[in-house]
Amino acid sequence: MVTPDAVVENGEVVVEGGAIVDGATADVAEPADTAVVDLGGRWLVPGFVDLHVHGGGGASFSAGNAEEALRAIATHRAHGTTTMVASTVTGALDDLAGQAGVLSELVEQGDLAGVHFEGPFIAENRCGAHDPTLLRDPDPADVRKLVDAARGTARMMTLAPELPGGLASVRLLADLGVLAAVGHTDASYEVTRRAIAAGARVATHLFNAMPPLAHRVPGPIAALLEDERVAVELVNDGTHLHPSVLALAFRSAGADRVALITDAMGAAGMGDGSYPLGPLRVEVVDGVARIADERTPPGTGAIAGSTLTLDRALRRSVTVDGLPIVDAVRALSTTPARLLGLGDRVGAIEPGRAADLVVLDEALTVVGVMRGGAWLARP
Repeated sequence: MVTPDAVVENGEVVVEGGAIVDGATADVAEPADTAVVDLGGRWLVPGFVDLHVHGGGGASFSAGNAEEALRAIATHRAHGTTTMVASTVTGALDDLAGQAGVLSELVEQGDLAGVHFEGPFIAENRCGAHDPTLLRDPDPADVRKLVDAARGTARMMTLAPELPGGLASVRLLADLGVLAAVGHTDASYEVTRRAIAAGARVATHLFNAMPPLAHRVPGPIAALLEDERVAVELVNDGTHLHPSVLALAFRSAGADRVALITDAMGAAGMGDGSYPLGPLRVEVVDGVARIADERTPPGTGAIAGSTLTLDRALRRSVTVDGLPIVDAVRALSTTPARLLGLGDRVGAIEPGRAADLVVLDEALTVVGVMRGGAWLARP
């Protein structure tokens, strides 16, 4: 069993009424009528928390359709993600507001933990898999329109702080209790520091869609890594980051400031093929999603999110990158839960938190998922 601080051998967890009521050592008190599930030496970890996911199972959160959204949710739950924030992609403001309205109902039902707006307030030269014709400067009035459309469920917004209105929008988001995330940006080191001072607290998929770290022009990466107030997202799928860069981020920020995310689009949990990502088309070849258009040969366009699930991120982090499993689980569960303000409810195997649990075999493959004390997949 993996807790935020240690691996507990021969641990036990007592679940009652959807919550963890006791756990850690084999000496916990078991009520007489307790149903016992023997995991047979398998790993038990907290349910994963994904700050940044666009879809899965052939479905997209940007479709503005509750049925599609629920299909994406079910796909990621099957891979151990029990808490997730639905991410949109750049679109027209009215379209994004409509999507937020649909997603907010799923938040209110308990299916999602919130809404993340990624775009349209991002830099054109760092827009990646976002339609450049729909980008706009972050006017605080437009920012407020999207936040209001989410009806209290907006949890995060990614923007480029160097754009006109960027710093004012960061301050507005901080005042509204919405995480301001620096991403898809061409900001300098100095502007990024000003954004952090204004209230920015997250780096959207650090290293990707931003200037590289350079010894004379450190850019946003240095500013985001060095400030202890900032948590950094990392996409560990073997495509977005070299293992040495992942290790650098963990050494610089520590697992308490790293949130491993999927940034997954609709192809997560599916095979190669053609999929939508907002208004754009994406071609998945050998599991890598890239923008596809008539000007770009298949498999050569800009990276378009990922096809990752968080159980794969865990396996890669531990078996390929050599991260201690405690650090990997903290970055998959505990840190993102804290960022969302849910640190007392999910993200760790501790009394008082929701019984969101994942059972893994020796190869760190998901063999059981519990959410709110109910088995979604019984081990």
